[in-house]
Formats: sequence, C-alpha cells, structure tokens
Amino acid sequence: MKKTTTEMKLVALDKLIPYANNARTHSPEQINKLRSSIREFGFINPIIIDRDFGVIAGHGRISAAREEGITELTCIISIHDSA
Repeated sequence: MKKTTTEMKLVALDKLIPYANNARTHSPEQINKLRSSIREFGFINPIIIDRDFGVIAGHGRISAAREEGITELTCIISIHDSA
C-alpha cells in the first residue's frame, strides 16, 4: 500500500529541480497567460515537489514566476513511501 503525506513550505526557485522527462511543454503564449494570472490573482496554486526539491507538477508556473521576478514559491512536498 502506498501512503502519501504532504507538507507545505516556501521554497527558493533556485532550489527547484525540473523533472527532466516532463512530457508537457509550455508555449510562450501559455507562459504569458500564466504571468497575467499571477499578476491579477497572485501565486495561488502551489508547486508539487518531492523531498529532494524535484518538481512533480508546476513547470509552467515556475517559468512564469521566474519571468515575473518571483524568487520563492509555495510548494507542497509530497512524500511517497512503500509500506
């Protein structure tokens, strides 16, 4: 049985490690839409990372945040244990 626990914390963008095999790509238009959303609503959707700061979900939001000059993001740390 797999068990998932989560923790939230503010993490420096420079610590986040993009997933090398991420299948999803983001066009410049998509990044611009994300940037507009961040400017209008703030950064309200956390990035999901593993305990080693590897990005599980949120690559586009990270790119948009970086372009907006944001240096720290709220992240959910997802820990998967086999038990």
